[in-house]
Amino acid sequence: MYERSIKDPAGFWSEIADAFYWKEKWNPSEVCSENLDVSKGPVHISWFKGGKTNICYNAVDRNIEAGNGDKIAMYWEGNEPGQDGKLTYSELREKVCQLANYLKSVGVGKGDAVVIYLPMLLELPIAMLACARIGAVHSVVFAGFSADSLAQRIVDCKPKLVLTCNAVKRGPKPILLKDIVDAALVESEKNGFSVGICLTYENQSVMKRQDTKWQAGRDVWWQDVVTNFPTKCDVEWVDAEDPLFLLYTSGSTGKPKGVMHTSGGYMVYTATTFKYAFDYKPTDIYWCTADCGWITGHSYVTYGPLLNGAAVLVFEGTPNYPDAGRCWDIVDKYKVSIFYTAPTLVRSLMRDGNEYVTRYSRKSLRVLGSVGEPINPSAWRWFYNVVGDSKCPISDTWWQTETGGFMMTPLPGAWPQKPGSATFPFFGVQPVIVDEKGQEIEGECSGYLCIKKSWPGAFRTLYGDHDRYETTYFKPFAGYYFTGDGCSRDKDGYHWLTGRVDDVINVSGHRIGTAEVESALVSHPQCAEAAVVGVEHEVKGQGIYAFVTLVDGVPYSEELRKSLISKVRTQIGAFAAPDRIHWAPGLPKTRSGKIMRRILRKIAAKQLDELGDISTLADPGVVDQLIALKDC
Repeated sequence: MYERSIKDPAGFWSEIADAFYWKEKWNPSEVCSENLDVSKGPVHISWFKGGKTNICYNAVDRNIEAGNGDKIAMYWEGNEPGQDGKLTYSELREKVCQLANYLKSVGVGKGDAVVIYLPMLLELPIAMLACARIGAVHSVVFAGFSADSLAQRIVDCKPKLVLTCNAVKRGPKPILLKDIVDAALVESEKNGFSVGICLTYENQSVMKRQDTKWQAGRDVWWQDVVTNFPTKCDVEWVDAEDPLFLLYTSGSTGKPKGVMHTSGGYMVYTATTFKYAFDYKPTDIYWCTADCGWITGHSYVTYGPLLNGAAVLVFEGTPNYPDAGRCWDIVDKYKVSIFYTAPTLVRSLMRDGNEYVTRYSRKSLRVLGSVGEPINPSAWRWFYNVVGDSKCPISDTWWQTETGGFMMTPLPGAWPQKPGSATFPFFGVQPVIVDEKGQEIEGECSGYLCIKKSWPGAFRTLYGDHDRYETTYFKPFAGYYFTGDGCSRDKDGYHWLTGRVDDVINVSGHRIGTAEVESALVSHPQCAEAAVVGVEHEVKGQGIYAFVTLVDGVPYSEELRKSLISKVRTQIGAFAAPDRIHWAPGLPKTRSGKIMRRILRKIAAKQLDELGDISTLADPGVVDQLIALKDC
C-alpha cells in the first residue's frame, strides 16, 4: 500500500476517498495539485478539487444511514468519578442539528468563524460538528489559555460569536471560564473587534447561573435557546478546499499562527490514519486523553474516530485525580481497547509507581499510542510492559498541528518496533533528511526532517498571512515542507525524532537534540523526568542546562548529580554531559502536559524579569520553586 501511495498518489487516495459520501465528485485530473518550491512561484496545495462534501455528514449521518444510529458515538466521563454520560450516533446528530440551527438563526453562515472556548464536555465536539455541518469555520481555543491569548485569537479570526461555559473543575480546582472570556472580550474590543454574542453553557455541577457574571444583550444561556431548535438541519455542501477549521499554534515571534485546514483532504487523511495506525475494529472502545483545544483532539477525538464509526471516550478530568489510578479505573469501566496519550502523562504515572496500574485489570487494552513528543525508551518500556502487560503494540505517532494527521507511526503488528522510534512513514508521506545546505542524505544519518510532495491532510496556509506560511515552512529548504524537527535514521531505516531544531543545542560544533539528553537522564533509575535547554557558554558556544525531577522520596545530593551526568556521558558521550543540573520538584507545564521550555530558558539564563505570561501553566507555583532552587 505504501509503495502504491508513492507511485500513484492520485489513484491511491481516490480509491480511499470513494468510500465517503461526496455530493459532487472531484475532477479526476485534479486529485492533487501542488507547488512546494518557493523559487517556482507561490506555494499551494489542493486535493480533490471540484469535489463537494461535508465532514459532519460523513462523521455522523453516514453512520446512521449504515444502520449504526443506536451505536454509542461518545461516552463522557466527568471530572468526579461517577459523573458520566453517553450519546448514540442518532442522539449526537440531534444535538449537533439543534446547535447548527441556533447558529444559523443568529446569522452564522458558510465561511464565518466561530470561536469555541469549552472544556471537555460533550458540547465541545458537538460544537465543532455543528459548525462543520453549516460550513462555518471553527477555531477551538484550549480552555486553559489566558484572556490575552484568547483575545489575540478573537481579533485575528473575527468570529460571529464565542461559545463557552461558566466554569469547570480540573481535579479539585474550579476554573471560571466565563470570567476569562469576559476579560478577553473587553481586550478584543480595545483592539477594534467586538463580539456580538457569547453563548454560555451552564455547567451546573460546578457553578450556578446566579453566581455567573452576566452582560445582558450579549450573553445567552445555551440551555435556554439551543434546546428549542429542531433536531434536523440541512447539510451545507462545501468544496473540498473550503476551510474547515483554524487552530492557532504558538509562533516563535509570539504572535500565534492560525493554521488553516480544509475539508476534503483532511477528512480522508484523518479517517485513514486513525483506521490503520490503531488497527481499528468496529467493536473497539477508543480513548484519546487529548483536549479538543489541540490538533490531537480535532483529528483523533472528534473527526478521525467518528468518520470510522467508532465509540469514543471523552474525559473532562485530569489523569491523576482523585489519584494516579484514574486512567486505569476508566479503562476498566468502559473496557477501553485503544488508549492514546502523551509521553508526559506516561512519565508522570510511571513516577507514581506500578501499584496504581496493577491494581486494575486493563485486560481490554489491545493497542496503545503515544503523541506530542518523542517518547524516551524507558517510558516506552514501562508503558509497554506495565500498562500493556507486554501484549499491546505502541503506535508512537509523529505528526504536527500543520500535518493534520499522522506522518510517521508503527502500524500495529506490521513490523518490529524499537522503543522510542516513530519507525516508518504513513501512506503517501515521503520524509527526507537534509543537511544544512538542503541536500538529501541517504542511509544512516542525522539532520533536518523535511517532506517532499504533499499529502491530503496538509494545512493550506496560515490564516491571513500566506507570506509567513511560505517563510516558516517552505523557504528554509526550497522544494520541501520543513517540519522544524531534527531526525536521525538508523541502519534499518527507522526514524528517530530528536526534537525541534530550535531545541537542538550546538555544543562545540556537536548538534545535540534536547530529547536525546533528556532520554539519557530519564533512564537513570532515580530520575522521573528531565527537561534540557541550551545556555550561552563562553567556550563551547552553548552549554547544556538540565532541569531534573527525581523519583518521589529521593533526596538531592552531589553524588546523585554526578551519577546523572555520568549516565549521559555513558549513553551519548562526554560532549553531551550537562554543564548544570537544576533540581526541579516539578516542571512548568501547560494543562495539556507540554513543558514550557521558554520559561526554563529564561530561568537558566537568569533572565527572571522576562518570564512572560505564566497563566497558562497547570501550576504557576512551580516557577517560584525552580527560582528558589536555582543555586541549590
